[in-house]
Amino acid sequence: MNRFACTLALAVLLSACRTSEIPPERVPRFEPFGSKPRIALVLGSGGPRGFAHIGVIKVLDENGIKPDLVVGTSVGAMVGALYAAGRDGAALEELSRKIKVAQFFELSMVGIGKATGEATQKYVNDQVGGKPIEALKTLFAAAATRVRDRQHVLFNRGDAGLAARASSANPESFEPVRIGSEQYVDGDEVSPVPIRAARQLGARFVIAVDVSAFAEDTPPNVPRDWVDKDARRAAQIARESPEADFMLHPNIGYYAGHSEEYRQRVITIAEAYTRSRMPAIRAALARAGYATSTGPIPSGVASR
Repeated sequence: MNRFACTLALAVLLSACRTSEIPPERVPRFEPFGSKPRIALVLGSGGPRGFAHIGVIKVLDENGIKPDLVVGTSVGAMVGALYAAGRDGAALEELSRKIKVAQFFELSMVGIGKATGEATQKYVNDQVGGKPIEALKTLFAAAATRVRDRQHVLFNRGDAGLAARASSANPESFEPVRIGSEQYVDGDEVSPVPIRAARQLGARFVIAVDVSAFAEDTPPNVPRDWVDKDARRAAQIARESPEADFMLHPNIGYYAGHSEEYRQRVITIAEAYTRSRMPAIRAALARAGYATSTGPIPSGVASR
């Protein structure tokens, strides 16, 4: 069998595993939290660059810093859902080694078509044990963009996989995701690092993670649309960053990749960077009354 035939056969097999319709009680939606979270971890967009979030989480774990709210956009929503379900940084790193690109391949991607994102939905739901968002161990919200009016929308109830799928539906590569009567695309379109959303949810202390590329690292002769997209993201993040108590922005290089070597490299870089920032993070938490510079952070009151 030639390479094209193998690819086509794989695509047909994967497309046969389409996600079934979900019951009404699992439709992603937003409902106010019963209590206000203290510490929020906000995980930004970035595609494969999002593996860097794992390095950040590993170091927060080591230092006893456990947020009681996780808010994610795009890949940040995917990593965030798994983290909120109870996987710590070490478990996420181990999981990253097992990911195969073929897991997310769809028949519609052959040629110039767009993916549905159903593979993402299935993957997230498998990894959280099929639990809806409200049953995860830590409060969680996925941010998406509503197509009709380009409004930023949060999902903190319902199907975790479908919420993450909507949050990560990059319009360049994915079809809009229908939830109820509305269509949604990537939350990155409006808020690449949803700091303001965490504040609106009541978080008193916000640690935000930006994994976007540094403008000064832009290679010469990259496509103009890449430069424009990077500039758009940077401007949007800059508008919200003053609302974070602490911003983490590890420099993981300009180009992203899909190999296991790339994943491990960005995790390692983000881990070292976050470790170097821990004294400042602890000092900021201490000033806010959540910890001393040496003591661990107790579990949040809103954790489940």
